[in-house]
Amino acid sequence: MADWTRAQSPGAVEEILDLENKRMTDSLASKVTRLKSLALDIDRDTEDQNRYLDGMDSDFTSVTGLLTGSVKRFSTMARSGRDNRKLLCANLPLLWRTSEPPSSTDAFPLNALSFTQTEFLG
Repeated sequence: MADWTRAQSPGAVEEILDLENKRMTDSLASKVTRLKSLALDIDRDTEDQNRYLDGMDSDFTSVTGLLTGSVKRFSTMARSGRDNRKLLCANLPLLWRTSEPPSSTDAFPLNALSFTQTEFLG
């Protein structure tokens, strides 16, 4: 706080108060600028995260479609009769493996079960 009690004239007191007011105004302007910058950074980060989540949504939709198709083909094989029991048992590990999330060292493609029953048997 300004030491205006030691001033010797009314003009000096006014000058000291004016300087103190300017200093506080500059400090407030600096804080407002920092808050505005922070708000813009938060907005930019939020937009980036929303784009990332939208991308994840489309990826999960794609994986869901692949797994749904695999389960349908597996169910068709299971209902087709006794002749395909061996084939069903042989493909069970493949279905199990595609239902797990792939690791970074996993060379097995997620859409490896994209075949029809006639292609497999023929």
